[in-house]
Amino acid sequence: MNVLRYISLVLLVCLSCKQENKVTPALNAVVFDDIDQSIKPGDDFFNHVNKNWMENAVIADDQVGVGAYRFLNIPQQALLKNILEAVSIQEHPKGTIEQKVGDFYASGMDTVAINSRGVKPITPILEKISSINNTSSIMTFVANQIKSGDYSLLLPSISADKKNSKLNILHFGQAGIGLPDRDYYFNEDSSVIEIQEAYKRYVTTLFELTGETEAKSKAEIVYQIEKQIAESHKTRVELRDIQANYNKVAVSDLNDKHENIDWNSILHILGARVDSIDVAQPLYYDALDNMLKTVSISDWKLYLKANSISSHDQILSKPFQDVSFSYSKVLSGQTEQQSRDKQMVRFVDNLLGFALGQLYVKRYFNEDAKKRALDLVNNFQKVLEKRIDNLDWMSDSTKIKAKDKLFAINKKIGYPDVWRMYDVEINRTQFFENVVNLRSTAYQYELQQLNQPPNRDEWHTTPSTVTAYYNASLNEIVFPAGILQKPYFDLYADDALNYGGIGMVIGHEFIHAFDDRGAQYDKDGNVSNWWTDVDYTKFKAKTNQIIEQYNAFTVLDSVHLNGALTVGENTADNGGIAIAYDAFLLTEQGQDTTKIGGYTPKERFFLSIANIWRVKMREAFLRNYVANDPHSPPIWRVNGPLMNFTPFYETFDVKDTDANFKAIEERIKIW
Repeated sequence: MNVLRYISLVLLVCLSCKQENKVTPALNAVVFDDIDQSIKPGDDFFNHVNKNWMENAVIADDQVGVGAYRFLNIPQQALLKNILEAVSIQEHPKGTIEQKVGDFYASGMDTVAINSRGVKPITPILEKISSINNTSSIMTFVANQIKSGDYSLLLPSISADKKNSKLNILHFGQAGIGLPDRDYYFNEDSSVIEIQEAYKRYVTTLFELTGETEAKSKAEIVYQIEKQIAESHKTRVELRDIQANYNKVAVSDLNDKHENIDWNSILHILGARVDSIDVAQPLYYDALDNMLKTVSISDWKLYLKANSISSHDQILSKPFQDVSFSYSKVLSGQTEQQSRDKQMVRFVDNLLGFALGQLYVKRYFNEDAKKRALDLVNNFQKVLEKRIDNLDWMSDSTKIKAKDKLFAINKKIGYPDVWRMYDVEINRTQFFENVVNLRSTAYQYELQQLNQPPNRDEWHTTPSTVTAYYNASLNEIVFPAGILQKPYFDLYADDALNYGGIGMVIGHEFIHAFDDRGAQYDKDGNVSNWWTDVDYTKFKAKTNQIIEQYNAFTVLDSVHLNGALTVGENTADNGGIAIAYDAFLLTEQGQDTTKIGGYTPKERFFLSIANIWRVKMREAFLRNYVANDPHSPPIWRVNGPLMNFTPFYETFDVKDTDANFKAIEERIKIW
């Protein structure tokens, strides 16, 4: 069910300076004036730099955190709202991006019309469920709903074949649960039990809002079905195993194995003409096939009703939205529901993001930032080449293949060269139908890519999003316009700030091509072993050191990080800092000692690293973040890598008596 919306908010940021408003570096020098000198850098560098800010930062009632990274959406929302309000109050020619974006926003802002419709928009879906009378009609309903964005028991996706990256194939992943992860159904910790109970209340209220009697007992039936499904799910750590989660199977074999699922019928309904598919987690589909005959039809109908209402609750009337928030705030700790305009900013970005992105880039993005970022990326590529050459644990033959992969990486900066178009009609007075149509359009857009070569012009994030990513199947790194702003990037700041900021991010994304998962893909994006056996054994031993080190780190006093879940991101953080530092030393400032604001260039480099992870989260959100997110919490994205990095010790004269000191032989270095 659609229950992690609060976590998966599209969190945005913008570079608001315009070309004509340039300032000189002298006027834009960043001064680190809130350092806590009572905390030694070698004891806790994150809090040495950020504690004073952390103590004074206030998380807004309608937010789960504040600061950098994903929480830069707060000022950005106002900018995106400006765009949306401007285009929504004007008439535009039908079919233009302004008309689609503006009318969609306007339809969602008309809360009077939305509330007046109550449960009516979803009634036809519930009536279809009520008419289900056998297993075949269960799966027919499930498959048909996927085409309008309502996912339940099946989770299809289309992307490159992991062993033939020149062709997009159909993948099916595990699905069917409403809690954030399978472990939530079995964990007996008091905080998790609270979430379980909140989820049951949520489903109960959804039933009540749609007129179901005995809602509480029916919600319990739904929960028990999901718990049974969860038993078949792989854990988040198990999902990281690339080979174990690739299972390409002939459709004819699946039909013989899963007589209750009826794969031929499902694929026909989905419009997918294939003779084989990748069933990423086979145990789930084995369990589903069995449950289709052991769970009663009446219980399945309750499950499907709960799932479909949940999938649409954010686009129904206020009572549905309120109950969704009541559940999500237990997960997040957020105390106040966001205003309608903020919600609509997210809706537009989620469903018309590249149309809004064109307006965003035109209005706010500085093209000089794109050119400068590309220069940095190209320089970092050369620095990593040198680091690979100097590795003492890798043979020459593997180094050659590593460098071949490095220089085959495609780089995308700022925004797409080819914008995605949306072939959809938007009606200014029908919000529910607009969302369903946009979800249907997204499905058809993806379906058109099946059995085709991957679209290498496509982006998997909108330009205004604060993120960066590496795509292993396409061997590409992507840095949207959203992250090319302070504190990550400032076109007019000194190099120390940018190399410690966006530089760490660039280095991080390059290393993803060589982390525990990325290293299993070759330069063409295929899962292929390009290592010698000896080299790969050494590499695995080093990544295991990262796992063990991060397992020992805690937040909220006693909540341990999951080193196996976060090993890829932690490897990238450790390597990213090293690449950024080497690149910085090649700059004029990196070879100088002139202080700015009382700090040397090298000190400013490390201060910038701590500054870009300056984030404060609600405790409930942080607890679930640690359980589910493959990234370490901000404090350990700073302290973890730095305790392994000798130049940090030298810069801040870290002593063996300092809390985060590690002997040279204990400092982990992979890339």
